[in-house]
Amino acid sequence: MPTTTPTKIPPWYKQFWPWFLLGLLFSSIIVSTTFAVVSIKSFDGMVVQEDYYEHGKAINMVIAKQVRARELNLSAELLLDPLTSDIVVDLAGDTRPEKLYLQLIFPTENNRDQSFVLEHVRDGRYITQGPDNLRYRWYLQLQPDQQDSDWRLTGEATFPSDNSIVLLPGGRKESE
Repeated sequence: MPTTTPTKIPPWYKQFWPWFLLGLLFSSIIVSTTFAVVSIKSFDGMVVQEDYYEHGKAINMVIAKQVRARELNLSAELLLDPLTSDIVVDLAGDTRPEKLYLQLIFPTENNRDQSFVLEHVRDGRYITQGPDNLRYRWYLQLQPDQQDSDWRLTGEATFPSDNSIVLLPGGRKESE
């Protein structure tokens, strides 16, 4: 009978598959820990909303302001002068307040929001000094009072822009 010599099996730590499986395990732990650290350090606070009832009441007030602006036939044309950074607003409609309040709202970071007071110059034209080098997309809100306004015009703009921006009740043109 021929004798066969038993093949010697190397110990587990010298084989490929245990290290491959442990590598997958450790890499998933490292990646998930990295994502957890990044999500905690870059928390933006935009998802948490505690009082849905108050938020709903605020939406109703915004709708009422838009309805009032439509009743007054209001619209505005905003132009940001690229050389002087002057903000010029031409207001059309049935009212001419002495001051207008313009809010530039950045869509993702509320610490970049800006507010301006526009002074009435003549015939529905309002002017103020704007920011230098305004860039990216912004939401615009124009109203007669800073806190308790009767009406509000809204719109969107991407700066820098040589074109004028139209502000309307509700931010969109109505179909005729």
